[in-house]
Amino acid sequence: MIKRTRIYVGLAVCFACVVTGIAVPREKVLFEGKSEFNSSIKVIENANGLRTLIFDNNDVRQSSVKLGDPDRLELAYTRVMPAALAVVEKPKRILIVGLGGGSIPNFLHKHYPNTHIDVVDIDPVVVEVAKKYFGFREDKTLRVHVADGRAFIEKCKTPYDIIFLDAYGAEDIPYALATREFLQAVRKAVTAKGAVVTNMMCRSSNSLYDSMISTYVNVFDEVHIVDIRNSGNVILLALPHKPKLTKETLTRQASKISREKKFRFKLGNLVRYGFRRPDKKEKSAPILLDKKQKP
Repeated sequence: MIKRTRIYVGLAVCFACVVTGIAVPREKVLFEGKSEFNSSIKVIENANGLRTLIFDNNDVRQSSVKLGDPDRLELAYTRVMPAALAVVEKPKRILIVGLGGGSIPNFLHKHYPNTHIDVVDIDPVVVEVAKKYFGFREDKTLRVHVADGRAFIEKCKTPYDIIFLDAYGAEDIPYALATREFLQAVRKAVTAKGAVVTNMMCRSSNSLYDSMISTYVNVFDEVHIVDIRNSGNVILLALPHKPKLTKETLTRQASKISREKKFRFKLGNLVRYGFRRPDKKEKSAPILLDKKQKP
């Protein structure tokens, strides 16, 4: 009788919330703070235990992680960035610029446990949050460095097989990480047969979009774009060599990697959907330089 009464009361409360428009709490805030580099840093958790990192009160998800489940890549762009693995099958060294909640480093570390992975983030608070709330852990092959990404790359002595650039925000494009001089340093920091993969916002929300692509084309031998279905992100795949990739070859290799590593998503299908070469407008835009030219 008591149990039944509790059920009726619960139903009545839910009905009252619907009628009055009162929101039923479905997520909780685990952390709110700020840093020198972000005016707001927030961690929220939904009813299913999915934790999300949000910067600067813009409600754009920077990272989403389910604790203890590195294979769950919640954000669409994170499922496309591994396309670089179709170019470099057995990377020995990987660099990731931009930690966020650590979803990409944790995913790569799970599937490539013997690969040396360096992660660089300029914000020490983000690193602390990733460790405390998102389960990010360092070990002998996965290391995080609190440093400026550009300075870290410019000081690089031993090149990486793959460099992931994931430091461009929804409304904040660090100009110093988009110029020709920076990308020239990136090219020096990647092996001759390596790959650079970049997550960036699309033209509608990124005023530097065309110039960023044009600058990549100016620096690297081959540049390919992978558009993402129902997303404001695009992925750039830049190569310091000329394998003359086609949609068919990259899709085939991505499918092979996806099967062998037992990814939960079909990487080949994602590549097949979005793969293309830069168009005329993207290739002909002004190149971004450290010393901005006067209009």
